[in-house]
Amino acid sequence: MKKIGFIGVGIMGKSMVRNLMKAGFELRIFARHKQNVEDVISEGAVFCDSISDCVKGSDAVITIVGFPPDVEDVYFSPGKIMASAAKGTYLIDMTTTSPSLAERLYREGKAKGFHVIDAPVTGGDTGAKAGTLSILAGGDKEDFEACLPLFKAMGTNINYQGKAGNGQHAKMANQILIAGALSGVCEAFAYAKTKGLDLNVLLKSVATGAAGSKQLDAFGPKLIAGDYAPGFKLKHFIKDMTLADDEAKKEGLHLGVLEHVLENYRALEKEGLGEDGTQSLIKRY
Repeated sequence: MKKIGFIGVGIMGKSMVRNLMKAGFELRIFARHKQNVEDVISEGAVFCDSISDCVKGSDAVITIVGFPPDVEDVYFSPGKIMASAAKGTYLIDMTTTSPSLAERLYREGKAKGFHVIDAPVTGGDTGAKAGTLSILAGGDKEDFEACLPLFKAMGTNINYQGKAGNGQHAKMANQILIAGALSGVCEAFAYAKTKGLDLNVLLKSVATGAAGSKQLDAFGPKLIAGDYAPGFKLKHFIKDMTLADDEAKKEGLHLGVLEHVLENYRALEKEGLGEDGTQSLIKRY
C-alpha cells in the first residue's frame, strides 16, 4: 500500500497528509480550494482537479470532510469515490459522522468490492501535527490490520473497535466526554475570573490535581490569553454532539450534561461564532 488519495485537506487533514508523506507514502490530494493547500503541494503532494482523478490508481483513499452530507457526496455521487476507485481499494473515512452512515458505506462499498473502514480520530490539530492522533476503527479486522501502516503514520493510540460503525460509536462516546470536561473548564475559569483570581496561578494550582484533564491542558492557556482561534471549529463540535445526542435518544438515553452543553453551543453559533474554536464556550458565562 503506497499510493494514497486524500480528500479533505483542512485544519487536521493537512497535517495528516504531511505525516503520511514523511512516512514514505505517495499522496494525491483533492481540496475545493487549491490555494488553501499550496503549502502541502510544495512539499510533495500531488493536487488533483477532481475526486475521480484523486482516487484512480490509489491503493487507499482517506476522507476527512465536514458533515454527513459531505461524506455521502464524496462517496456516492456520480463520478466520485465509489464510481471511480478500483475494486479492492481501501476506503477509510476518518470524518466524524453517523454510525448508520458508516454502516451504509461499509455495506455498499463491500458489495462493490472495496475494503471499507470507519476510523474517526481525536486529538485535535495538535495531535494531527504531532502524529499522535487517537484512531477509532470499525470494520473487518483484517482490513484494519492491513491499514495499520497508514494509521501509525498519523497516530499513536490506534484501536480496533469492532464491526462497521463501531469506530463512530466510540467517537460519540469520546465527544460526550469532551462536552462535559470542556464545559467544566470554561465554567471554572468564568467563576475564577469574576472572583478576581490570577488565572495563571489557578491553572498551575489545579492542573496536576484531581481537576486536571486534557481539556484543561489544551484550553486553559488559550482561555487565559483570550485565544479563540479554532483547533477544532465550534460548528463541527455541534455536529458531533448532535450525532451523539441522536444516537443516545435512539436507545432511550437522555444525557443531561450533553444536552445542556449542546444547547449552549447552538446559542453561540446563532451569535455568529461557528467558525471559532470550541473554547469559545466561555463566552456563554
